[in-house]
Amino acid sequence: QVQLVESGGGSVQAGGSLRLSCAVSGYSDSRGCMGWFRQAPGKDREGVAAIYYDGSTNHAGSVKGRFTISQDNAKNTLYLQMNSLKPEDTAMYYCAASKKAYCRFSAPADFVYWGQGTQVTVSS
Repeated sequence: QVQLVESGGGSVQAGGSLRLSCAVSGYSDSRGCMGWFRQAPGKDREGVAAIYYDGSTNHAGSVKGRFTISQDNAKNTLYLQMNSLKPEDTAMYYCAASKKAYCRFSAPADFVYWGQGTQVTVSS
């Protein structure tokens, strides 16, 4: 059984930083990509970043240069380092795993497994 458990969310002032973690268990597809999504109230789920089996990454334009996705394979953990946070980054953040080697980071339909989410709130 695949389980994804996010942590690290919280409340922070604009300009601050947070690091989200996603503990992964039961996921044996080493070539599948993994990603982070976010969803604000009343808005569609938005792709934030993805990381592929070869270590390459892709980030949404809105977060490029501020957020960094990474993973620690030894610890089976996915990370999202978020710097220079803005109020518009406020959302529920989800980690997700795909069975595809090259998923579209902006397409929730490419991902099969999802965590329960962790809330990030950025105040001005």
